[in-house]
Amino acid sequence: MIRLTTLGCAAMMFCAASNAWAGEKTGFYLGGSTGVADNSVSFSQPGTGDLSYSDDDAAYKVFLGYNFGVIPLLSLAVEASYVDFGTAKATVAGKSLETKVDGVDAFGLLAVNLGPAALFAKAGAIDWNTTTTAQAIAAKTSGTDPAYGVGVQLQFQSLGIRAEYEVFDLKTVDISFASLGLSYTF
Repeated sequence: MIRLTTLGCAAMMFCAASNAWAGEKTGFYLGGSTGVADNSVSFSQPGTGDLSYSDDDAAYKVFLGYNFGVIPLLSLAVEASYVDFGTAKATVAGKSLETKVDGVDAFGLLAVNLGPAALFAKAGAIDWNTTTTAQAIAAKTSGTDPAYGVGVQLQFQSLGIRAEYEVFDLKTVDISFASLGLSYTF
C-alpha cells in the first residue's frame, strides 16, 4: 500500500512538472515588472561643456509577447513592452538636473527550459524618449538603439514569475534595469 501511494504521488508530480515546462506553454502572454533602473546620463551643453551624472530610480514595464514553444527544451518568443525608467536627478556645477526616460521596446527571446525553470536571453531595440530639465529649461531627445538582457523564469501552468537584467545603450543615457515581475500565458 505504501509503495502504491508513493508511486501514485511520484506519477502526479511528474505530470504536474511536465505541464509546467515553459516550452510547452505556447501562446500569447501578458505581464508586468518593477525594479530599479541605474540611469547614467551624459551630454554636451553649450557654454558649460560635457555634463554627466548617474542616479537610480524605481522603474516599471508592461509587456506582451508570444511564446512559440518550439521543443520542450527550447523556447522562442517575441516580446514588446512599454518601459518607464524613472527620473535621474543630480546637481552638477551648481545646476539642478533631471532626466526622465521612457520608451517602447521589442525583443526576440531564446530560453532553455529546465523543468518549471527557464533561463533566457533577449536581444532587440528600444524606441526611447528623454526629457532633460536644467534650471526650468527642458530639452527633449529621442531615438532608437539596441538593447539586450538575461533572466530566469519559473512557470507554473499559465503563471510565470521572472527576474531579469536588461541593458539599454541610448544616445545620451546608459541604463541597466534589474526587475522582478509576473506574466500570464493565455
